[in-house]
Amino acid sequence: MNFGFTEEQNLLREQVERFMREDCSLSKVRELCNEQQGFDIQLWGKIAELGWLALTIDPKYGGLGLKWVDLMVVLEETAKGLSPFPILSQALSSTLIDSCGSEHQKERWLPKLANGEMICAIALYDEPNWISEDSIKSSVTLKESSADLGGIKPFVNDANLATHLLVMAQSDDGLKIAMIEKTQAQISVQPTVDTTKPMASVTVNGVSVSRDDLMDCDAEKLDYITNCGALGTTAEMVGSSEALLSLTNEYAKQRIQFGAPIGKYQGVKHRLADIYVDLESFKSLCYFAAWCADDKPEEFARAVSMAKGYSSDAFNQIGIDGVGLHGAIGFTDEYDAQLYLKRSKWARPMFGDSNFHLERIAQLGGI
Repeated sequence: MNFGFTEEQNLLREQVERFMREDCSLSKVRELCNEQQGFDIQLWGKIAELGWLALTIDPKYGGLGLKWVDLMVVLEETAKGLSPFPILSQALSSTLIDSCGSEHQKERWLPKLANGEMICAIALYDEPNWISEDSIKSSVTLKESSADLGGIKPFVNDANLATHLLVMAQSDDGLKIAMIEKTQAQISVQPTVDTTKPMASVTVNGVSVSRDDLMDCDAEKLDYITNCGALGTTAEMVGSSEALLSLTNEYAKQRIQFGAPIGKYQGVKHRLADIYVDLESFKSLCYFAAWCADDKPEEFARAVSMAKGYSSDAFNQIGIDGVGLHGAIGFTDEYDAQLYLKRSKWARPMFGDSNFHLERIAQLGGI
């Protein structure tokens, strides 16, 4: 059995790497983060033209019909350069619509997500650290031809960049997902450590939507979307960890202390080796989970929790060690190492921290 990537996937990786190097370097990322809008519509259009937004969407809705493993390649490579574009949010939105939407809704929305015309963010839970259906307190009151929403969704990824929001809410008839235009909601941008991952609090009190913009959901589908979010976040942690390891390794070769490069000393070598071992460990778990998403769904939940449970703490330590090995310069805003440490702080709680996922592994194992 061949456990490597296909030729097409390797070509996709090279394409993303070239884009990040030539069009979206870290200097460009810093420039975007310092702007109020924080978005480059021309680069977003290029991302759409390259097909990255359409990877997992069915071809009959304008997509490419590929798998999560292919999407992992894009997320990993864009995360190496700390891309601020909402590629993961777009993928999760299309996955949610594909899982919960009617045929008419898929025909309306998926082609626009595939070509980048519509930028969508998902607002699932009402408590940022409570990953459970019980945490969804937002409500939707069903009427004959419309529905009224009420509630607050804190810390919604990419809400300030989106044109539309997918809001999860409780109704007398079970879980519902409402597609709303961002202009209908009250958006309050939340200051976060990682400026490359903008988040916002979304208030939907008094928002009314057509019944045609409402989708049915259940606990199983909500769990699947959460698993996909944890998988995508883990893929981004893989890419960011690889970039920080490379950056730190090069610094260890160049930084001279006591007449020799600091990489010569065992204290530095051991910490770099620890980073490499942790990275390769959760990278393998991430790839296995991505394979399970499409080819072994019965193992998907456990595989995702193994990957996210390990990587949440490991990436956090990699960020700390990467900055620490740079010494004082690693903490300065001008140097790039601290950007990866900030990314680790964003990724750690997203779609469940290590405590949540390790406990779920135990539950799935019957403990």
